Amino acid sequence: MKQRLLFLGPPGAGKGTQALRLAAREGLLHLSTGDLLRAEVQAGSPLGQEAEAVMARGELVSDDLVLAIVRGRLEQHGGGWLLDGFPRNLSQAEALESLLVSLNQQIEGVILLELDDSVLIQRLLARGRADDNAEVIANRLQVYREQTAPLIAHYESQGLLSRLDAGGSIEAIEERLASLLVD
Repeated sequence: MKQRLLFLGPPGAGKGTQALRLAAREGLLHLSTGDLLRAEVQAGSPLGQEAEAVMARGELVSDDLVLAIVRGRLEQHGGGWLLDGFPRNLSQAEALESLLVSLNQQIEGVILLELDDSVLIQRLLARGRADDNAEVIANRLQVYREQTAPLIAHYESQGLLSRLDAGGSIEAIEERLASLLVD
């Protein structure tokens, strides 16, 4: 089975759910950049202190800082891993690839979770988060498409991209995902 993976997909496609299940089942290190940043802040590490200061100003954490945190986790981990929600754009992808080459841990597969907008919107509204209203969701989907379309082409051109129908039950999606990851 492929052991070094990226998950791409729009908000609501189930990346986090499937990443957690796959990581637990296969013993992969699950790296969600949001979770990583929160963990570094909570640990009070130098990188966490830097990230906390940036976030307190209401700014986005820089790609360099996110990459430094990812590097730290990958250097400490000898096994397989799954990156969920990073990279989000082509410049992040190129920086990540340079980092992975230096660690001799190249990406083995990129899974694109795909779902119709109508289903995505229903799922996101059902989550009941304060920031999940129809207007915000439509904007998030537009931003995702603008930033991620080049990533899809990038990984497709490298022969790494597999498309996964993210519709149906969690278990059905998990079964389709497992069949994509067989070497």
